[in-house]
Amino acid sequence: MSNNAIDAKMLSKMFLTGAKNLEAKKEWINELNVFPVPDGDTGTNMTMTIMSAAKEVSNLGDAANMEAICKAISSGSLRGARGNSGVILSQLLRGFTKVVKAHDEVDVKILADAFDKAVETAYKAVMKPKEGTILTVAKGAAEKARELSSEGVQDIEKFASEVIKYADEVLSKTPDMLPVLKQAGVVDSGGQGLMQVLKGALDGFLGKEIDLSISEEQVTPGARTKAEAKEEDIKFGYCTEFIVLLNKPLNVKQEIDFKGFLESIGDSIVLVADDEICKVHVHSNDPGLAIQRALMYGQLSNMKIDNMRMEHREKLFHENNDGSWAEIKTEINGAAELTPTYSKDDDIPLGKTVDLAGKKAAPAEPRKEIGFVTVCAGSGLAEIFRGLGVDYVIEGGQTMNPSTADILDAVDKVNADTVIVLPNNKNIILAANQAAIMSEDNTDGKKIVVVPSKTVPQGITAIINYVPETPVEEVVASMTESLSTVNTGEVTYAVRDTKIDDVEIKQGDYMGIGDAGILAVGGEIADVTFDMLGKMMNDDLELISIYYGSDVDEKDADELRNRVSEKFPQCDVELQFGGQPIYYYIVSAE
Repeated sequence: MSNNAIDAKMLSKMFLTGAKNLEAKKEWINELNVFPVPDGDTGTNMTMTIMSAAKEVSNLGDAANMEAICKAISSGSLRGARGNSGVILSQLLRGFTKVVKAHDEVDVKILADAFDKAVETAYKAVMKPKEGTILTVAKGAAEKARELSSEGVQDIEKFASEVIKYADEVLSKTPDMLPVLKQAGVVDSGGQGLMQVLKGALDGFLGKEIDLSISEEQVTPGARTKAEAKEEDIKFGYCTEFIVLLNKPLNVKQEIDFKGFLESIGDSIVLVADDEICKVHVHSNDPGLAIQRALMYGQLSNMKIDNMRMEHREKLFHENNDGSWAEIKTEINGAAELTPTYSKDDDIPLGKTVDLAGKKAAPAEPRKEIGFVTVCAGSGLAEIFRGLGVDYVIEGGQTMNPSTADILDAVDKVNADTVIVLPNNKNIILAANQAAIMSEDNTDGKKIVVVPSKTVPQGITAIINYVPETPVEEVVASMTESLSTVNTGEVTYAVRDTKIDDVEIKQGDYMGIGDAGILAVGGEIADVTFDMLGKMMNDDLELISIYYGSDVDEKDADELRNRVSEKFPQCDVELQFGGQPIYYYIVSAE
């Protein structure tokens, strides 16, 4: 390979170095995150997105061709996409790989075409593109790439260096496009995240020494150490492993569905597939369910089921996927016949659901016309939604946005023809919409519809407005219309000094954030909440709902309710435990 082209092995290395560089700068990027409020999660969202893809690329090995690497980058980033910044990054990668996958080697002209396709794909994914963000930086990089290609530049190092230099200049101008960035004195955090990917990729091309191993802890935040996991009580009793000899390669939807099913029956999931085989590992209380589902995709081999309660051991995810695909295939292809093997404790007939947990699985409920999935953080809020008839609650929120795969997995668990998703956070709407697009290929006819709720109170109001036995189109229209009747305020704290809407905010200040921006700032939680609510009110509002979070004492919440009731005697004032993190109070007026 010359300095004028990139082959598959080099592309893999460049992608992994780009991912590693982003991961290393994650906290710095979080600190830059002030748009629309200083909640500090852009670096986390982008890192989780790209690390999902990096793990798939890393699993391919050095012999992978360009098409396989591109598939891993595209599908891995899409399934792991979190938050607006993560979804946009996944779409940039998806567009880029659409062009690159058709070539064994990539030169400057192909790279320029790939940059153009990346920007086109990302802009199409956003309903109302906002300039001064990651999109603007990506567009600047693409424009420079096209210019250099047109000028006849062929040297990859020169090309990449010039593209990065110009994209950095575009990034430096983002404060002129978004006033909130200028007030805070920072550049766009998503754009900075993209720059770290590009700079890391160039480091990989230049041969700089970087550790390219991808650990499970980098893909999943908060992962436990091996020692901690071994101290836990065993929740699922059977460690089940097998290989599926695929009838045909799994498509993205099938892989997501299979993972979602495994997650519904257990934990410690590993499902890694190539064109010929799929290795599965799951801890569950009914191995027969996993076996029966796997038979939909092909024949089974190398089966092993261990009773962990009897043997007092637990196997972690990464300990059960340490063999290479070459080793697994050699083991399969070299066998005289494909004979399933079982542990000595359990005899599991193929194709039958067996009661290994001491009880039969409950019969499936009849399929209904409409089901609901919602997103929220906090046990109290989750119980409120369940009490209103929501079928599945995804735990997530401002600093932990669920991915497209998380939403698809949740929808898979709802037995309904149409599943309405309530994101309850504007940073989750893109991922929900992407799930809806992917559901169009469903073989079971299940449809996803997104009602774009931006706050938890909007989601609660929407579900209250659901009228059973009403056509789906009317239900969605009514729920969507109801969103505009709710004024929402949320009280949290600032993670850094900044200035928004000409309001000076110091690190540690409490902020009352309304639908249109910052409404109150101060040093006392109750005072900020009260002042914020006062700015939310008008003469037409009749109901005030206060949801207090996990860090608020019930007595303090009661005192606030009484204070609000005295101030607004014309309104009914409800107080409920939300249990949400990050936000001390979530308040609605309608």
